[in-house]
Amino acid sequence: MPATPVVVTISQPDLAHAGVPVADRLRVHPFDHPVVDAMNLGITRGDGIFETVGIHRGRVQGVEEHLARFARSAAMLELPEPDLEAFRAAVDLGVSHLGDVEDAYCKYVYTRGIESRSFEPTGYAFIDVNPDWTRERTEGIAAVTLTRGYPLDIAQRAPWLLQGAKTLSYAVNRAVLREAARRDAEDVIFTTTDGYVLEGPTSTLLLRFGDEFVTPTPEHGVLVGTAQLGAFEYLASHGHRTTYRDVRVEELAEADQLWLTNSQRLAAPLRRLDGREFPVDRTFTAGLNTFLRVRS
Repeated sequence: MPATPVVVTISQPDLAHAGVPVADRLRVHPFDHPVVDAMNLGITRGDGIFETVGIHRGRVQGVEEHLARFARSAAMLELPEPDLEAFRAAVDLGVSHLGDVEDAYCKYVYTRGIESRSFEPTGYAFIDVNPDWTRERTEGIAAVTLTRGYPLDIAQRAPWLLQGAKTLSYAVNRAVLREAARRDAEDVIFTTTDGYVLEGPTSTLLLRFGDEFVTPTPEHGVLVGTAQLGAFEYLASHGHRTTYRDVRVEELAEADQLWLTNSQRLAAPLRRLDGREFPVDRTFTAGLNTFLRVRS
């Protein structure tokens, strides 16, 4: 029987919930059951945050990294501190209801609340079977570089732009993927106006230069990638050097190999970037993805 996606809603802690066990504040709903108010600020203003975690045979990947990033994003948006244990429990509860599937994911969301009526935060988790990413993980993907429209130091100069927070404001990230499709590509690597590389709209960049693996530093507003953190863990355990640093655009062409990493697709090698072909090491990538898939 096919797995049925579910939504788990979370009653947020306030004075009315003082002392109420986490399990008593969770409710499971069918995926098509309405759970979000039409005037929720997450919908009307994109005023909220989210995380997407991969799940392999019931095991949630990178649990602590995701929760830590969730808390950082909330702090950057000046949201009330999220109840991380409640979100952890919501994901686990959703996984138990989804059933025995090999590859799944969960997106959990936290918003400021209802516009003009209540600012009590809203929290929920959506759990479903993952799309089949076999082709992307093995054959690789095509990508293009597109400008983000600002210089490298924008996070320091304009912190109110919330660079490095995983917010619900994803209209630009969806727009660039449509532009990539018009250019016969599947994904994007953002660049700055002063010639540096950032990240993808839903992924972190990983470059290989010989035995050294590099990702752009989070210092300049690049989102800390949880799959990339797992990749660095795997690479270090196999004796490879791992480095965070600023990466110039021209270095993309000099790299031996490139990957875009995220929690759903895991490590997708780039077979083409801006029309330039890159080698795809299927064996190496398969080992990396095996590690990312089963890590907890």
